[in-house]
Amino acid sequence: MELPVWFEVATFVGLTVLLLADLALVVRRPHEPSVKEATAWVVFYVALALAFGVVVLAVTNGQFATEFYAGWLTEYSLSVDNLFVFVIIMARFQVPRKLQQEVLMVGIIIALVLRGVFILLGAAVIERFTWVFYIFGAFLVYTAINLVRNRDEDEDYEENALIRRMRKVLPITKDFHESKIRVTEGGKKYWTPMIVVFLALGTTDLLFALDSIPAIFGLTKEPFIVFTANIFALMGLRQLYFLLGGLLKRLVYLSIGLAVILAFIGVKLIMEALHTNELPFINGGEPIEAVPEIPIWLSLSVILGVLVVATVASLLKTRGQTPDDDERPQVAGGEQQVQTDDSGRTAAATEADEPRRT
Repeated sequence: MELPVWFEVATFVGLTVLLLADLALVVRRPHEPSVKEATAWVVFYVALALAFGVVVLAVTNGQFATEFYAGWLTEYSLSVDNLFVFVIIMARFQVPRKLQQEVLMVGIIIALVLRGVFILLGAAVIERFTWVFYIFGAFLVYTAINLVRNRDEDEDYEENALIRRMRKVLPITKDFHESKIRVTEGGKKYWTPMIVVFLALGTTDLLFALDSIPAIFGLTKEPFIVFTANIFALMGLRQLYFLLGGLLKRLVYLSIGLAVILAFIGVKLIMEALHTNELPFINGGEPIEAVPEIPIWLSLSVILGVLVVATVASLLKTRGQTPDDDERPQVAGGEQQVQTDDSGRTAAATEADEPRRT
């Protein structure tokens, strides 16, 4: 069964209006949401995703609805993992709390654009070359292994070569100027630290898109389901950032849970590639019928079960623990404490934020 065109068009129009309204709210009223406000928005977006799955079930069939829920849960869990890096970036660049909503919104828009591009490319490649599932599956298994191997390492954000190059070449002001990325001081044009923050978020989103798109294509081949699952997973991420704050530190087993999910989907992709094999050096180019297919309901059950176990185990492991004041991100309350040099300026400002003239 194919998805009705009118349903796809209506969905994209509705989601576009919702995203634009959310963006307008951030631009008109930049602030740090309270716990009550953030909770209300997160509950709203989660309920909206659950309701959309019911609508998909009513309009199409249970197969598409189950694929949507499985994809949404997978992308949502990967998005929560993405929040860890967002917290580090905000603290690393000392983004003022009142500006963090705008920064996160830009990061989410960048993520949507990048994932949209990857979805279109992935759909086109899969339609022509089914053997690409071997590559996707192997990549997800490799990513899962790395998540387990690096789970005990201290998380720290390292600037990539592009950002380091920008710092050396561009004249950058010491302070943020609201959400502006370009200002004039003393008759000369300068970039603000916001341009570096946006670039850091963009490159991070790119890396996460490389994981998320192969993962969801392992659950459904329908581009509409892939894209809507990604949109619903990203909506409400901004409010979830403020809601969780330092509590992200308590999800100590999230990386292991994600590793299990990615490895499971990777194996599922490889099994599907074997079941529809066309490579001449594998079984003479013939499909291997003996390889079983994993039904989507089983995939959904595994994903949901792993997330529940990882979350409950994390909360039990860290029961009674709270983030240390000096490690708590700015969104968790309290101004970030930084060391100062003899002139009273912050070390970070001295090193990175002073205007650079070329």
